Amino acid sequence: MAESVELPGRLAILPFRNKVLLPGAFIRIRCTSHSSVKLVEQELWQREEKGLIGILPVRDAAEMTSMDSVLSQAVGSESGERSSKVQISTSDAHKVDGKSHPEVIHWHKRGVAARALHLSRGVEKPSGRVTYIVVLEGLCRFNVEELSTRGTYCTAKISSLEMTKAEMEQVEQDPDFVTLSRQFKATAMELISVLEQKQKTGGRIKVLLETLPLHKLADIFVASFEMSLEEQLSMLDSVDPKVRLSKATELVDRHLQSIRVAEKITQKVEGQLSKSQKEFLLRQQMRAIKEELGDNDDDEDDLAALERKMQSAGMPSNIWKHAQRELRRLKKMPPQQPGYNSSRVYLELLADLPWQKASEEQELDLKAAKDRLDCDHYGLSKVKQRIIEYLAVRKLKPDARGPVLCFVGPPGVGKTSLASSIAAALGRKFVRISLGGVKDEADIRGHRRTYIGSMPGRLIDGLKRVAVCNPVMLLDEIDKTGSDVRGDPASALLEVLDPEQNKSFNDHYLNVPYDLSKVIFVATANRVQPIPPALLDRMEVIELPGYTAEEKLRIAMQHLIPRVLDQHGLNSEYLQIPEAMVKLVIQRYTREAGVRNLERNLAALARAAAVRVAEQEQAVSVSKDVHKLASPLLDNRLAEGAEMEMEVLPMGVNNNEISTAFKISSRLVVDEAMLEKILGPPRFDDREAADRVATPGVSVGLVWTNFGGEVQFVEATAMIGNGELHLTGQLGDVIKESAKIALTWVRARAADLKLAPAEEKNVLQGRDIHIHFPAGAVPKDGPSAGVTLVTALVSLFSQKCVRADTAMTGEMTLRGLVLPVGGIKDKILAAHRHGIKRVILPERNLKDLVEVPASVLSNLEVFFPRICSEHYSNISALLYFQQLRKQLTIFPHQILLAKRMEDVLEQAFDGGSPWRQHSKL
Repeated sequence: MAESVELPGRLAILPFRNKVLLPGAFIRIRCTSHSSVKLVEQELWQREEKGLIGILPVRDAAEMTSMDSVLSQAVGSESGERSSKVQISTSDAHKVDGKSHPEVIHWHKRGVAARALHLSRGVEKPSGRVTYIVVLEGLCRFNVEELSTRGTYCTAKISSLEMTKAEMEQVEQDPDFVTLSRQFKATAMELISVLEQKQKTGGRIKVLLETLPLHKLADIFVASFEMSLEEQLSMLDSVDPKVRLSKATELVDRHLQSIRVAEKITQKVEGQLSKSQKEFLLRQQMRAIKEELGDNDDDEDDLAALERKMQSAGMPSNIWKHAQRELRRLKKMPPQQPGYNSSRVYLELLADLPWQKASEEQELDLKAAKDRLDCDHYGLSKVKQRIIEYLAVRKLKPDARGPVLCFVGPPGVGKTSLASSIAAALGRKFVRISLGGVKDEADIRGHRRTYIGSMPGRLIDGLKRVAVCNPVMLLDEIDKTGSDVRGDPASALLEVLDPEQNKSFNDHYLNVPYDLSKVIFVATANRVQPIPPALLDRMEVIELPGYTAEEKLRIAMQHLIPRVLDQHGLNSEYLQIPEAMVKLVIQRYTREAGVRNLERNLAALARAAAVRVAEQEQAVSVSKDVHKLASPLLDNRLAEGAEMEMEVLPMGVNNNEISTAFKISSRLVVDEAMLEKILGPPRFDDREAADRVATPGVSVGLVWTNFGGEVQFVEATAMIGNGELHLTGQLGDVIKESAKIALTWVRARAADLKLAPAEEKNVLQGRDIHIHFPAGAVPKDGPSAGVTLVTALVSLFSQKCVRADTAMTGEMTLRGLVLPVGGIKDKILAAHRHGIKRVILPERNLKDLVEVPASVLSNLEVFFPRICSEHYSNISALLYFQQLRKQLTIFPHQILLAKRMEDVLEQAFDGGSPWRQHSKL
């Protein structure tokens, strides 16, 4: 550092807002504003030698009090010498500090001349703005005599405030200065010694303390401390060395005292700690600091609030003791310890769980519950009756442990909404737990707390969300859980759904027993087969097979259309969908068990109407529709042969008449042409079965899938070969075995059925058989295609076509007995959707017809063989059938039962089976 600096008469000024640079201090700044960049380029960057600039503090706008159009600041010294004026206009003020709005800037009266030690230039991307990074060293103080502007930045006429060498020698002889110097040096040495012990530094500072003049060292010491702006400005204004040393000594002593207070707190804490409590040092320091500050309010402490919350949670006594132990352990644990947050989250979960809080059940009104079910769901009479029975038992015995209801059916039939209706009827909260795709047992039982990121299971988390211990909990898609190396969620549900075990359900994360006996569990599934038998045994299965076309029509008119119109901001005044059009949508565009595709097609119609309504609202032609408004309101306003008289209409007078006229003119009524324009060509046709069964070797079967019943065509053809059987269509093992059994039965009875000449004993002589199930991308399996396969093979060998209006289902044995199959209701509904009028069923499936809606049976001819003693040995079955017929009274023809394969063939072909009389069976 130079001992003396020769200052020019004028310096370029760089303003420092709320910052002060003292002589001997170093600072690194980044210049980005236009004015500061210009100053650096012209005064420092373009000079061969590093130039000097002036650093002048600028007051913040919050501290400005002057509202004059010009800025003036008195410039004087401590001795009260005559003050001069420093002025700058507001038009130039914004150029100095880079602001775009004019304002009055308050400059300080003194500054520091600085020398650039380092310069670096940069360009910001993508704006391309040039910036500079400058390292400055403060040299000496100066006084501002006059401010002026040079381009975009300011310059100042200055006068140096540094003492000459002779003046400084005279001051150093002053006894007061000597006393201040010794005091400052002693305080500074003490501070350096303390810093040496704490930070192992201070050697270089000791060298500076011995070599530099004390009045210059005072500026260097103070510049390294954290001070307020007022203290920095006061130090800058201290031109007299004695005043400067006095203020520096005060600041150094204050900094030293703060270090000593910190050491005192540390020593106090360390004295209170034993050897076994060293790891709690940080927490004890925090308590000691609070004691020093007098801030020791335990009532507002987080842990105290958590403890109060736990006390009000109503935990059982054994769980409360466990929670208290965990809380005491948490209080002794420092927040920085890894297990602190885990323990805190665990205790918060214990406090949030509803141990005793239950929703108050309203008085059960079975009539109101039935009305609610009828309002929310159309049809499903058997399901509704079972729910009403369940609610009736709850009314008579509120603490009864009812069965777990499991609604099984294809998608879109209302399984989830039925569960929410049960919750509404009981007045309980509803929570849905989705189990689709869950393969980890921890999703049910939770993760153990030893793992990072552990959390409770979905059941405990759901109870925490609803905040009551007796909600209606829906276990959705319970048939879609899987198992892998992480466990089997279905096995974990055994404890949950068992009323004898779920009183003490143990979640791995919770690690204490929780009572689930008050929860009403309801499950949904698309299929029963994937559910493990042990889990299925704990539930009562209620099947929802699907809706008939009539039920879909009623659902659409009562529920879907109002909901779709509301979702699209429409009403019946803008869009009208007649029942006939809804029937066409059901017949031609949807063939599903549920109503989701039907709702999507109705939504497409609503979107088209919304476009039209929105366009009409933007441009309404009054002249086009005004002749339609025939009302006394307008007639009275027209004078004979005169101009129209304009009058302001009062509110509510005939406004409805005018509004209705406009709305009726813009109503959109859906017709058949609009259906094809919006929804496209029809996807389904009633003549599909007739077209596909037009050639021999094709039969129509009924199958059951996850999405309800479906019609399945079976095609068989013959070709030159070696008597082999080829099967295609992505078939399972069971259906492949059925195909082999069918072919064996046909070959064994080929002569009796006149499928081959008497001299030919092998119908496969010189040819292969290929059986195909269309829609090869869809996997197929199951024991219900036996009779369909036999019929297709007999049709192929006899070259006679199967009736196009007939479908069949049933399995057969090697000797030709027709065995019963499942899913009768779903299959008959599928035949009804595809327009099939005749269905052949096994005899032993007679009991399943009770579940089929009467409206469907009235459109079907269900054929069975003749009622005679050779076919019926079970008289009770016959009496049951007669009773069933009396109850329904809708069968237009005699009902027969298919007991053997010959009975099926008798009804599958036009005119019956001509070869039946030759059969020796």
